[in-house]
Amino acid sequence: MDEVTAKVISQKGICSAGHKVGDAFSIGELTPNGMCAWAFYTLYPFSSVLRFGGSFPWEPDSDKSVVACPDPGNPVIFELRRSKKP
Repeated sequence: MDEVTAKVISQKGICSAGHKVGDAFSIGELTPNGMCAWAFYTLYPFSSVLRFGGSFPWEPDSDKSVVACPDPGNPVIFELRRSKKP
């Protein structure tokens, strides 16, 4: 199973969880400390695909996916990146 990191690449408006560009979290089975649970629930299915070797046909890089949190008025955009284990 590969490792996946979620990094905030864009944040507009006021994020109630305080996320800001540059924040990074290791994504596993549980919500990382300091990460908004709503964002985690949105990212989890995408991170699971990457963790188990899958990819998304719309992404030019098979090791990443870009996903937005569910707050349309204050969107936080995350880049999920897979780090392949040897």
